[in-house]
Amino acid sequence: MSTITKQAHQKELFGHPVGLYILFLTEMWERFSYYGMRALLVLYMTASALGTDDRGAGLGWTNQEALALYGWYTMLVYVMSIPGGMIADKLIGQKKSVLIGAIILCMGHGVLVLTDVWAFYTGLGLVILGVGLLKPNISTMVGGLYKQGDIRRDKGFSIFYIGINTGALLATIVVGLVVAKWGWHAGFGLAGVVMILGLINYTYGQKYLKNVGNFEPGKGDDKEISYGKLYKDLFSSPFQLIISLVLFAASLVGWYFMGWGYGLLFIFLTSITSLMLMIYKELDTQVYKDRFVVLLISFIMVIIFWGAFEQAGGLMNLYTDDYTRRNLFGWEVPTVMFQSLNAGFIILFATGVAAFWARRQLKGKEASSLFKMALGIIIMGFGFLFMVFAAMELDKSGSSSMIWLVLAYLFHTLGELCISPVALSFITKLSPIKYASLMMGVYFAATGLGNKVAGIVGESASDFGEYAVFLGILVFTVIIGGLFITILKPLKRLTHGAEDNEREMHDDETEGFELADHE
Repeated sequence: MSTITKQAHQKELFGHPVGLYILFLTEMWERFSYYGMRALLVLYMTASALGTDDRGAGLGWTNQEALALYGWYTMLVYVMSIPGGMIADKLIGQKKSVLIGAIILCMGHGVLVLTDVWAFYTGLGLVILGVGLLKPNISTMVGGLYKQGDIRRDKGFSIFYIGINTGALLATIVVGLVVAKWGWHAGFGLAGVVMILGLINYTYGQKYLKNVGNFEPGKGDDKEISYGKLYKDLFSSPFQLIISLVLFAASLVGWYFMGWGYGLLFIFLTSITSLMLMIYKELDTQVYKDRFVVLLISFIMVIIFWGAFEQAGGLMNLYTDDYTRRNLFGWEVPTVMFQSLNAGFIILFATGVAAFWARRQLKGKEASSLFKMALGIIIMGFGFLFMVFAAMELDKSGSSSMIWLVLAYLFHTLGELCISPVALSFITKLSPIKYASLMMGVYFAATGLGNKVAGIVGESASDFGEYAVFLGILVFTVIIGGLFITILKPLKRLTHGAEDNEREMHDDETEGFELADHE
């Protein structure tokens, strides 16, 4: 029996491995816990410390202070994916990393139920550690469910992405109602309860994940990783060493002028850049080197996209609370519930968008991951056009209609569907196999840097105003997306056909399934 025919006989559900749905449900509950808390965070920090409404006492911070911490928190949540990926690659494997991360997350959300300030910071810290272990490794496991060249991989990631956003949708609806009735810390507690559900689901589903995410030390040279050796070899690599020293010096300057927080961040990023330089040097063929370069370039698009998109949890969240007319048929819609628009639109459109790109690909039309990602930046950028209109209405009447928010979130969602699940799949196609979890971690770190950029941009609204910020994001994202489309051909050449065989694979699989049916 052929390999393809054997694959056809493997246990599947709706044309995909059953393991996909185990990971789907695990990520759904994890994202419920994360997005439920994310939707509350800025509002909780800026709420009155005196507890002047039914939600209870907040921290009483200014908008600028809250957005600053929001930027650091959402950045660190994803930056920790780098050590999370390293731990999986080098020590315990992806499967155990996800399990330990889920346990730490349960602990973090449990601590956030407490009202003390120390509990707030401790809970955030545990959530950062838990997401850092879970997030990159569960995504890498999804890619591991599919053979190289399997056209179902992108669709599988789109299904997985629906799980992410089902959790986000439920969180932003249910948590908003819970907070309105029982207060901030009841919302934080609910996030912890659902994370326990995610842990139970993942533990139960291990029988469907036996062949993915396992740690196999010393099984062939491609499995052996020594980050210490890579850093040691840096000192005998003049070009890489000079770049690293220059970046380290710049980090010290940043420490002096911007404070210890930024200084430590820059030093960490310097160490990761040095590691990337040494991995590039270690790769033994030009094909792998070129693909690695394209992957790193694609992370620039990731940073820019999320730097704009994550205004949703920060500046746009505050804008909704302060300036938007939220009355719907006589009921004032809770601010938190507007965060559900993005997740709801993803559930509605994810499979349609994925099917659209799959049809284009099978017809031989442009449907490369790089093209989708660049187009996603442009589409998302146009969502800020509606926020410009909202700011114009605000200047005229002192408030703005919530229709502008709905349209903005719609375009943001369509842009996200073109870049986020696509980028996850793209990484599993181009990453060196033994560094798969690390590169997924670097991707999420790029997402985290985008979150930090979002916080910085959001803070600038206090100086420049919402209109200028929204307009600036619109112009910048459209220009950047257009630039990447302009250089699309040379970037695609550097992938050396990593995606070119997917249509052929699809045809082979179809034939294989037919053979399997007859047997």
